Amino acid sequence: MKILSALALSCIALAGSALGADHRPNIVWLSCEDISPHIGCFGDAHAITPNIDQLATEGVRYTNTFTTAGVCAPCRSGIITGMYQTSLGSQHMRCTATLPDEIKPFPVYMREAGYYCTNNSKQDYQFRTPKGTWDDSSGKAHWRNRPDKSQPFFSVFNFTGCHESGIASKGKYESVTKVLTPEQRQDPEKLQLPPYYPDPPVVREDWKRNYELITAMDHWAGNLIQQLKDDGLYDDTIVMFWSDHGVGLPRAKRWLYDSGTHIPLVVRIPEKFRVDGQGLPGEVNDQLVSSIDFGPTVLTLAGAQVPKYMQGQTFLGEDVRPRDYVYGARDRMDERYDIIRMVRDKRFQYIRNYEPLKTYYQYMNTPEKGATMSELRRLHEKGELPAEAEYYFSATKPVEELYDCQADPHEVHNLAADPKYADVLKRMRGAHRQWVLDTRDTGLIPEPILVNRSKQVGSEYAVLRQPGNDKLNQRLATVAVLASEGESALPKLIQAMKDEDDAVRYWAATGIGNIGEPAREYAAGIVQAALADESSAVRTAAARALCRMRMPEDALPVLVKEMTTGGQWERLQAAIVLDEIDEQARPVLQEMKQGLEYQKGFNSDGKYRVRVTNRALNELQGTENTVP
Repeated sequence: MKILSALALSCIALAGSALGADHRPNIVWLSCEDISPHIGCFGDAHAITPNIDQLATEGVRYTNTFTTAGVCAPCRSGIITGMYQTSLGSQHMRCTATLPDEIKPFPVYMREAGYYCTNNSKQDYQFRTPKGTWDDSSGKAHWRNRPDKSQPFFSVFNFTGCHESGIASKGKYESVTKVLTPEQRQDPEKLQLPPYYPDPPVVREDWKRNYELITAMDHWAGNLIQQLKDDGLYDDTIVMFWSDHGVGLPRAKRWLYDSGTHIPLVVRIPEKFRVDGQGLPGEVNDQLVSSIDFGPTVLTLAGAQVPKYMQGQTFLGEDVRPRDYVYGARDRMDERYDIIRMVRDKRFQYIRNYEPLKTYYQYMNTPEKGATMSELRRLHEKGELPAEAEYYFSATKPVEELYDCQADPHEVHNLAADPKYADVLKRMRGAHRQWVLDTRDTGLIPEPILVNRSKQVGSEYAVLRQPGNDKLNQRLATVAVLASEGESALPKLIQAMKDEDDAVRYWAATGIGNIGEPAREYAAGIVQAALADESSAVRTAAARALCRMRMPEDALPVLVKEMTTGGQWERLQAAIVLDEIDEQARPVLQEMKQGLEYQKGFNSDGKYRVRVTNRALNELQGTENTVP
């Protein structure tokens, strides 16, 4: 039933409380971390989630909701802005992007429309939160604290207990789940593991903890719902429950498969706020929803205008525009780069690996702390992993992956080379390229170059939006794809080495390096000259290419110099290449040790680089394959 006309909603957006708080819904977000749809109402027979299940009987369960990244901070930057992290330049885990003046977190617009806005309390947006975003963002933030009790509110509550650290840390797990009754505990032997995991007790224990942490989250959600009821606000409040990305275990968190990006979403809309039959109790909705759609939808439900720059779309309220696709991106995860892009429709998922010569399970310090990852490595070394699990230790990745998510929900059968799916592959590949171009994907610009250019133009977002940059955007997207196309692309890659833009030259050098020794006869000279390129990223990519051509003599001094004297991201890139080239780095072993001394004094970013290099040193010295 429509209560407010479009005209009335527009007036609210302009006049704030002109019609009074009773005419506008309160909105509460119940957000949590690291949860796939392991929820009872989503069909998981093992889940114990009575409060979320009850919310779903009173509201709508969305079955095709996906985040734009498989890790928290990049996708949270998108949630709070309605923008892809790859457009904002906030795609690299633990970066600090600059938000341009014209783009604001959407609670700013909620406050302008007269809402009291609170966040309790995680932000983690990868940019400095502009002043005026929240009325209160703290561990005490709550709708109950608003000075005017008639004022409508937008309140966010975030449950951190089901974060991957709750699985990895026995102490945190026990603390978070102490609210559970004996009947709410899980029998690990009865749980079903994904086929890409081995089946020893320690892995089942992690899976058990995941379920029990979710039940603890359900307790928390039930308590907040009860507070709304106690305050007499339940039938005046739209409640949205969601997670920031998938389960906090290997091949899920940080990845773009459904295990990393498919999330639960439940929305309960009181009858008086429903529009055009939306929000009916018990409804199951299979429309595609992206996490960047959450903000525009909240603005619409509140009667506030959605800024035209937002890339998210409304999935409730007025002006709903169904999606054909959702998109995702993986970029730097802590100390490792792996540029991957994803496109998904209701049935198929397409993945483009821009760096296919990198293994799936690159060593990263945070996930390595988990028992499941340790067990995967242990059984891999012993040759005892099942085939589906061993696959992710392959030395390389396919350039393209295509999955039928209905027939293959765990996405373990790549159809990209199957002629029967050639038309699907072509369509999804085209959707991917168009998205990269339309959103001006800053993740295709090497991080050292992106950071330097953002300082010149004011923000990462502005880098590919300068006058005349349309052609650069096209060239960059084209050469980044050519870099993984093999020997057939060599003539075009050699030509791109002469490009005026260093980001294009970087991908050209990377592509030549990917070809390796077969490119030596035709490209060695131009790559050798690129060791003196004005751009550190290009010099490092050229040095890597020479090493892959088995010509390390001139490359090694360049890599050592970049690692010891460059800026923080320049050093990281050089350290990664030294790690990658294995035995070829042995002649500069002492210089690498010296490089560690140069890198002391950095905080989190420096820590990542030191650990990457330490691992390489350990391997070259024949010591145990661990890091401090």
